[in-house]
Parts: sequence; C-alpha cells; structure tokens
Amino acid sequence: MQKIWKIFEYGYLIIAIVFIIETVINWSEGNKEKSYLFLGFSVLAIFMYFFRKRYRKRFENRNN
Repeated sequence: MQKIWKIFEYGYLIIAIVFIIETVINWSEGNKEKSYLFLGFSVLAIFMYFFRKRYRKRFENRNN
C-alpha cells in the first residue's frame, strides 16, 4: 500500500510540471489570466506533494 501512496505523491509533481509548462506557454501567447490560473494550480500541486509526503511518513512511523 505504501508504494501506491508514493506513486500518488510523484503524480502531484508531474501534474505541477505540466501546469508550469502550460503557464509558460500561455504567458508567451499573452494570455496572462490563464497563466495565473495554471500557476496557482501548480503551486497547489506542489503543496499537495509535500503534504502527502509528510502524511505518509507519519503514517509509516505510527505503524512501525
């Protein structure tokens, strides 16, 4: 079960990278409103990565 949680953690990082790429693309096209939205989602995805990682480590320490 722990491997599944690790996969989800890295999934959040992959999503953040995709959103950062979309931010750069939209910013270069001049669509700044959309780029701010994608930037916010990428920050949220990075936050979720660290939150999930911390939560998983707490859960592992509790079980050991």
